[in-house]
Amino acid sequence: MVDRQIRRRGISDDTVLRAMALVPRHLFVPDTQASAAYADCALPIGLGATISQPYVVAMMTEALRLEPGLRVLEVGTGSGYQAAVLAACGTSVFSVERVEELHRRAARTLGETGFGDVRLRLGDGSRGWPEEAPFDRILVTAAAPAVPAALIEQLDDEGILVAPVGDDRLQIVRRLWKKGAGIEQEELEGVRFVPLIEDTEPAT
Repeated sequence: MVDRQIRRRGISDDTVLRAMALVPRHLFVPDTQASAAYADCALPIGLGATISQPYVVAMMTEALRLEPGLRVLEVGTGSGYQAAVLAACGTSVFSVERVEELHRRAARTLGETGFGDVRLRLGDGSRGWPEEAPFDRILVTAAAPAVPAALIEQLDDEGILVAPVGDDRLQIVRRLWKKGAGIEQEELEGVRFVPLIEDTEPAT
């Protein structure tokens, strides 16, 4: 998978490549999908969620420009696979999932695969994890028309946020740098993610 699908498509960060080779992707998908776990495609994991294709995981991880010891917030735990890749890069990972069953499954799988240090939270990821902010990096794995303001607020100065932005027709991965009171950003690649669902009621 790493050599044929990821390295050949331009991913060159050795830390990301090692992490992708280390994490056993087949353990993060349903048994019915295990035979396709290393194919370059997204796979359904139930409850309307998917595990992203390996290249997209690698591309978005590389875009974060990770360094060991950084604090990373992931919005949308899903299967837990992306969180495991982030942890395998040597970062401290905090991941939020709004679907309770996915949250429980991810906790179990991360524990069984040696990534039990990933900190998980059940809740609305669009609100981030304010008690643990600020974060050096934020990765969003669901698409929204705009990056939620709460996530930008929780990004540390000089931090990087990577997220798919758009609607059902067009989504683009954007990389944002926080520079004091300002934000610099660039567009990376077109993607297709499930939508980011935000609660409408005030937080309690």
